[in-house]
Amino acid sequence: MALVDIETPTAPARGRWPQVEGPGMAALEEWVYEIAELTQPDRIHWVSGTRAENRALLEQMVEDGKLIKLNPEWRPGSYLARSHPSDVARTEARTFIASERKIDAGPTNNWADPAEMRATLDGVFEGSMRGRTMYVVAFSMGAVGGPLSHIGVQVTDSPYAVASIGVMTRVGDEVTQLIADGAPWVKTVHSVGAPLKPGEEDVAWPYNDEKYIVHYPDTLEVWSYGSGYGGNAILAKKCFALRIASVIGRNEGWLAEHMLLIRVIDPTGKKYHVAAAFPSACGKTNLAMLRPTIPGWRVETLGDDIVWIRPGEDGRLWAINPEAGFFGVAPGTGESTNVTAVETLWGNTIFTNVALRPDGDVWWEGLTDEAPDDLIDWEGNPWTPASGRPAAHPNSRFTVRAAQCPQIADDWEDAVPLDVILFGGRRATNVPLVVEATDWNHGVFIGSTISSERTAAAEGTVGELRRDPFAMLPFCGYNMADYFAHWLEIGASEELTAPPAIFQVNWFRRGADGRFLWPGFGDNSRVIEWIIRRIQGEAGAIESPIGYLPDTDELNLDGIDVPQADLDELFHVDAASWSREADLTEEFYAQFGDRIPAELTEQLAALRSRLAEA
Repeated sequence: MALVDIETPTAPARGRWPQVEGPGMAALEEWVYEIAELTQPDRIHWVSGTRAENRALLEQMVEDGKLIKLNPEWRPGSYLARSHPSDVARTEARTFIASERKIDAGPTNNWADPAEMRATLDGVFEGSMRGRTMYVVAFSMGAVGGPLSHIGVQVTDSPYAVASIGVMTRVGDEVTQLIADGAPWVKTVHSVGAPLKPGEEDVAWPYNDEKYIVHYPDTLEVWSYGSGYGGNAILAKKCFALRIASVIGRNEGWLAEHMLLIRVIDPTGKKYHVAAAFPSACGKTNLAMLRPTIPGWRVETLGDDIVWIRPGEDGRLWAINPEAGFFGVAPGTGESTNVTAVETLWGNTIFTNVALRPDGDVWWEGLTDEAPDDLIDWEGNPWTPASGRPAAHPNSRFTVRAAQCPQIADDWEDAVPLDVILFGGRRATNVPLVVEATDWNHGVFIGSTISSERTAAAEGTVGELRRDPFAMLPFCGYNMADYFAHWLEIGASEELTAPPAIFQVNWFRRGADGRFLWPGFGDNSRVIEWIIRRIQGEAGAIESPIGYLPDTDELNLDGIDVPQADLDELFHVDAASWSREADLTEEFYAQFGDRIPAELTEQLAALRSRLAEA
């Protein structure tokens, strides 16, 4: 396979290259060399995805001081990365949708003119990989060759990103062969920036004032510069699997969603599949790894973060988890909150910005009830419980293969038919523990109004709301009003004869004294049980202005103590408070102008009418 001529003073050395042939390979190689001509790496290496290559990459990062190898007696095959303090989270203010028309990005996205942004990125990417290796990573989201899968290629100068992509996706020559055979693919480009000067040492996490995470929905590309943080560097994840995939889904008639996916198994062995959209800090990972407290019920994990949903020939919606791993928030994950996650992290894990124990293991707030006496914090400084600061960064992470989860389903990579869709937020007031949508359009209306309160509203008033419709506000690659319309179109399709039922849940409602009214965690299975019995026609419901509510006698509360007064409050619907909520929804819709679908404004008017009658 011949090298493509590139106009650089010295062509980069070529490391490992895939032994793949096919009509699509020439275009792929041409693109790789085009990026190399711009970024000027010293070397190009095509990632194979083998265990030996991964092991060598990790060992090289340890040797270079970019990773700390953890004690294999405690965490075999595991490593700790520490990022620059300026690079610890997604940079939403520097995340752009560069659509040809500003209106197509919508008011909730940062829009950039694509021609102007390409000129800007050409400037910052020029020479950005000098002194480093440019890795070429062909990856598949979903099983390689699967009917619901999509593929992409990321070029990057970050070995940390390469190792993480190897966990979060399926990587290797098998994917490259699909491209060579003519399969469509998404182009993604990443550089940590800060090109090296001759003789300069490559630090673990370069500092950059400039950061850009740019999505081109019209050409299906992602370009990310200046950040090594996983959410900005693992471009297969939020960038591709949500922002770009949401555009592909709109164009092709399917949905890319920020959802978990689980299988619920009742005592008779019957299986039900539930997808749930929760914003951050709303119990998403805990539900993905739920251990029911009701005897005889089981939950199998299928995915914890992203779900792709397509209409099937049988009139149902079918879903997959396109990822191969978990990129989870560490703080708050412990044996008392999510023992399944803790057991998943026994080894073969990359931790980022957690604390280091003297014995070579890791720790973070919430892992155990008591903090160790002495630690090295996430910035590499000595720490004790008296230090007055967190030992782990609040957004510290773990990256681990999904297959290690003890609750993972045997067939977790396969598509499953959806029975239930859940929407949830963190609401101290107003929103009941569970409410059922009256139909698909009402369910879309509920999804479009999902929000969490910024502050606890113990006085019973509606607090300031942080809107996150469908938990997709930061991740939708196009105008959210058009996204709402797309959901409505999916539901209106004549082919969708057996749509999943839609429910809203809220584990976080508080009483007047500020305490949580519902125990949560494993006891959330009691709500799931009512939902399953409801869709099977085995449980009744009470009509309310906001949807169908369970009779509190219908909930299985055996073994837990929830006073009747708390149950009454959990399902209380205050017409005055909900009227104010409707006003806030109208304000939220107003920013989209006339692009808001008429079906949603009709739903809002109907809600107000029902509240007035109540």
